[in-house]
Amino acid sequence: MTDTPNIDDSLLPGIDAAALLTPPHKTHPARILILYGSLRPRSFSRLSGEEAGRILTRLGAEVRIFNPSGLPLVDDGVDATHPKVRELRDLVVWSEGMVWSSPERHGAMTGLMKTQIDWIPLSEGAVRPTQGKTLAVMQVSGGSQSFNAVNQMRILGRWMRLITIPNQSSIPKAFQEFDDAGRMRPSPLFDRVVDVVEELMKFTLLTRDRADYLVDRYSERKETADALMKRVNQSAAT
Repeated sequence: MTDTPNIDDSLLPGIDAAALLTPPHKTHPARILILYGSLRPRSFSRLSGEEAGRILTRLGAEVRIFNPSGLPLVDDGVDATHPKVRELRDLVVWSEGMVWSSPERHGAMTGLMKTQIDWIPLSEGAVRPTQGKTLAVMQVSGGSQSFNAVNQMRILGRWMRLITIPNQSSIPKAFQEFDDAGRMRPSPLFDRVVDVVEELMKFTLLTRDRADYLVDRYSERKETADALMKRVNQSAAT
């Protein structure tokens, strides 16, 4: 069972128990960024995100909510120097976890939600802004309960190497679930939002100290070692 001649032993030394189980402990509040997917004056994805933010704050997190108004479309003659793009990217780098809250429109997340995600790069310089961070997904619907938007956001979260928590929230007939002040009424649907946020906090606090180690991959270590070897050999030859 240990006959693995195709593995470079120097790049797969075994599990580092100290890095995994007893890493240095961060003491600052968990940093959570909330994105929402509608610009309507009474946006239920924003209201549900704000409700999540209040619960996160209660649990000790530092919460920031990105306002996507003014965010341009990707490839529409602008680049990452645009102020709203820079604001979004800086918030993602700052964060240790995120909440994505989108309406379901035509059986999918909204274009605004996808635009925000599309502006977040997989890598920027030597930094991977999303890798190893936590993610909770939520959606609101005008009709019956659906899970299309949260399922799509899960796929995107995995693609962006986010640690997407198991729990999620889907709020049907959202117009019935919020009062005139924009606060979510007590209900099992509200309780699920609490569940999601509590789980996100636990996963964030559990993983943020060891995120770099959790996402450190053999294939990437091998690729880096190969590139270094080629560079050293080229330097020696010249």
